[in-house]
Amino acid sequence: MTDLKTARIGLKLSQRGLSEKAGIPQAQISRIENAAVDPKTSTLVELARTLGLEIVLVPRRHLPAVKALTSLSEGKTGTEQRPKPAYALDIEDDDE
Repeated sequence: MTDLKTARIGLKLSQRGLSEKAGIPQAQISRIENAAVDPKTSTLVELARTLGLEIVLVPRRHLPAVKALTSLSEGKTGTEQRPKPAYALDIEDDDE
């Protein structure tokens, strides 16, 4: 499933609903989601923004870091433990 389709479903939007919001024909959205066409950049940007996404160019060597940060912000750590904060208050909890 494409990220666009995942985002659309996450927002509980049908292809027709996205079509109306983005001003792009529903048939074109279907073709894009099914990888039947290569959309123009302007179409892709409009769909992404309508879905609350941004298209960002990242140097390939930084992609692993971006993916790691994105998965952390989505709560996906790869383990059952939650990530530790980057800071901690100096509160002793020995009395608890």
